[in-house]
Amino acid sequence: MQLDRLIHMANQIGSFFASQPRAEVAEAVATHLRKFWDPRMRSAICAHFDDGGSGLDPLVRDAVALIATERTKTG
Repeated sequence: MQLDRLIHMANQIGSFFASQPRAEVAEAVATHLRKFWDPRMRSAICAHFDDGGSGLDPLVRDAVALIATERTKTG
């Protein structure tokens, strides 16, 4: 899947959860990505985050940061 499509999809998910309290949005988006995105998709969006995360909405960046941190902890 193309990176620009992943960025768009992640930002759409973030928009969906944006009505929740700000403190809960990142975890809600991260949970959605963990449950419904293929591991290759998560890996690609995390790699993009590691490269600066251009195009990701701020709350989505926070969500991807959570996943990227988990990824580094588990190897």
